[in-house]
Amino acid sequence: MPEEEIIVIDDCSTDGTREVLERIPDIKLILHECNQGKGKAIRTALEHVTGDIVIIHDADLEYYPEDIPAIIRPIVDGEADVVYGSRFLKSRPKMRIANYIANKLLVYTTNLLYRAGITDEATCYKAFRTSVIKAIPLTCMRFEFCPEVTAKLRRRGIRIHEVPIKYTARSFGQGKKIGVRDGIVALWTLVKYRLVE
Repeated sequence: MPEEEIIVIDDCSTDGTREVLERIPDIKLILHECNQGKGKAIRTALEHVTGDIVIIHDADLEYYPEDIPAIIRPIVDGEADVVYGSRFLKSRPKMRIANYIANKLLVYTTNLLYRAGITDEATCYKAFRTSVIKAIPLTCMRFEFCPEVTAKLRRRGIRIHEVPIKYTARSFGQGKKIGVRDGIVALWTLVKYRLVE
């Protein structure tokens, strides 16, 4: 495996996470002084990336870091510039029916509007050749990162490769933040970037 860097964005946590992170060696810790959302956290992290490949990893414990080598492998091997880890490629993961339907609707819309040919638009695990993701002008602040980056990649004709990953869904009681409003915003984002750059 190549050298790696871990960039952690603390988006103004208030539960003691920041103090724990400050004691961890060998990470790049960037602190937001006010809560700005997932999209802004990713955009901040991208400003500090120095490696050749970037992979997004949320802090919600739904995804498995041991899947990372398989996700970045097509990029390392020169077979792809963008790889999404798909929760649906092999089977249906256990998740609330509302979340499952929302995911399927987002995938259907993405494939209809952008001919993406993917099975999981909203996956957290998205890997990019750094030069590719840094060339995408992102404006997202919250969870609309996924539809925005997918739409803008496809508008540029960039193919999205998928590999299967493991997934364990969290409940709202366990801290899952995404809701109905975010699903509506995601659909609108996909439509918006089909119409405008």
